[in-house]
Amino acid sequence: MKLAQPEPSILETAGASLLEIAHTVGGMGILAGKILSRIVTLRIDGAEVMRNLYKMGVKSLPIVVVTALFTGAIMVIQAAPLVERFGAYGLLGWGAGFGTLREIAPLLTALMINGRVGANNTAELGTMVVTEQIDALRVLAIDPIAFLIAPRFLAMVVTLFVSTIFADVLALLGAAYAGQGLLGVAPEVFYNGVTSGLLGIGDVMNGLVKSVVFGIVMAVSFVISRVFMPSGKQADVE
Repeated sequence: MKLAQPEPSILETAGASLLEIAHTVGGMGILAGKILSRIVTLRIDGAEVMRNLYKMGVKSLPIVVVTALFTGAIMVIQAAPLVERFGAYGLLGWGAGFGTLREIAPLLTALMINGRVGANNTAELGTMVVTEQIDALRVLAIDPIAFLIAPRFLAMVVTLFVSTIFADVLALLGAAYAGQGLLGVAPEVFYNGVTSGLLGIGDVMNGLVKSVVFGIVMAVSFVISRVFMPSGKQADVE
């Protein structure tokens, strides 16, 4: 007769959770270091970089365009009640631009691209791990990080950065014409509010830096989740 296993205590559960978090964060840090070492020393496959830039960047443009245009329009809709209440039509460009450039555009762009590209890359690398294709690359003396992972990492970061620039421009365009349609604010008045001095280059750079950080975290996350699989099937990518 088997004795019932005692339930783990709160401390044991918390300790196991902390160890799992440390394992994941540590693995991400080690992998990021290996990727950066390949990029800095230019030990990456250029053709693979271009292929991934096309797959991640060019093919993601439609969803980035649609998301950005509607994001700008929604920012105007949210600001409309306050603008009408206080008659601050000249500040509509600043109000919509501040939130869009600093927060909303990089965040929603990252979410849209992660949903489209992140899942694809995760599935692709996971299939390679399960079917031992990464082991086959090592047998052929091909560095899996330089050939598979670093190009995807670089393409993801560049895609997020460039897509955020597109999203900023298109969101302001959508906001300007939404302001004209909803509030009767001419696009010239809207853009004057954007460029009147209340918004600076620091606000734009804030959003672009966030896009780079999002790209790094997303790229490392989809790699670590497949290369170090929770099922125990791990790929050796030394």
